[in-house]
Amino acid sequence: MGTARYLLAIMAVMLAAAAFPARAETIQVMVDKLVFTPAEASAKVGDTIEWVNRDILAHTATVKGGMEVMIPARKTGRVTLQKAEAIEYYCRFYPNMTGRITVSAP
Repeated sequence: MGTARYLLAIMAVMLAAAAFPARAETIQVMVDKLVFTPAEASAKVGDTIEWVNRDILAHTATVKGGMEVMIPARKTGRVTLQKAEAIEYYCRFYPNMTGRITVSAP
């Protein structure tokens, strides 16, 4: 009887852990002096990327054939990541500004 209770307790803990998925995070990328910092970031599906623009110029985080996030001067822009993939992005106004986000499954 003790073994059965032990196994039931383990199963209950496993089910509880599955019911509460990992908490999503917000990853900040600074935009300052025409540079994305960090230039490379890692995230998980469900996380939010927030670009914080410290420049007096507007920027974008643009993916060729995909998303575009406007990042107004001295403001923020954000996107919630929907799938596991590698995202290469650039600023449409200043194409030498580039960044990469590696998104993994939660």
